[in-house]
Amino acid sequence: MSPRTVVIVDDHAMFRTGVRSELGGSVDVVAEAADVDQAVAAVVAHHPEVVLLDVHLPGGGGAEVMRRFALAERSGSSGPQTRFLALSVSDAAEDVIGTIRAGARGYVTKTITGPELVAAIERVASGDAVFSPRLAGFVLDAFAGTIEVAAVDEDLDRLTEREREVMRLIARGYSYKEVGSELFISTKTVETHMSSVLRKLQLSSRHELTRWASDRRLL
Repeated sequence: MSPRTVVIVDDHAMFRTGVRSELGGSVDVVAEAADVDQAVAAVVAHHPEVVLLDVHLPGGGGAEVMRRFALAERSGSSGPQTRFLALSVSDAAEDVIGTIRAGARGYVTKTITGPELVAAIERVASGDAVFSPRLAGFVLDAFAGTIEVAAVDEDLDRLTEREREVMRLIARGYSYKEVGSELFISTKTVETHMSSVLRKLQLSSRHELTRWASDRRLL
């Protein structure tokens, strides 16, 4: 059997390189993309079996990639069926649920190992839905009506996507340096984002931020 064809979409070049290395020769990486426009062009051009898709991307995010690809498909583009597997640093309920509702077949976090990711790609390509264990509960709860996703989204509307990433990591106890390393940004940039987060949410400390995030099941 030929290796599954894959497009890797993430705005961090170092991360894309790391994923490609982890996948080794187990899949055929036919293209990479760093933003929404590049991603749509690559997926339309190559029609991979699986797209490894980051949730937060310049130009509109992973949901926008799936929306525009679906429009291209309806406009007459043809090829093998392409399925989307979210691969994100975020494990927040609203990101998971929003991405699945936008059309992804699965959602795994960036703590996944290389062999686990290869297995997830194979399962998604075969038509299965794949989730990291904790995330599956979010999806079940959402479609059972026990998570008010709209309310969570409304509370977060004041923050940019990058501010949300910084907020979650800080709320989990990461230091500014650790957040910078995780998101490939400088410590000073983390401090700037954190100041903006506290101002927009009208909070005064990391302790208040952690409680705010915990109340909204964002940790």
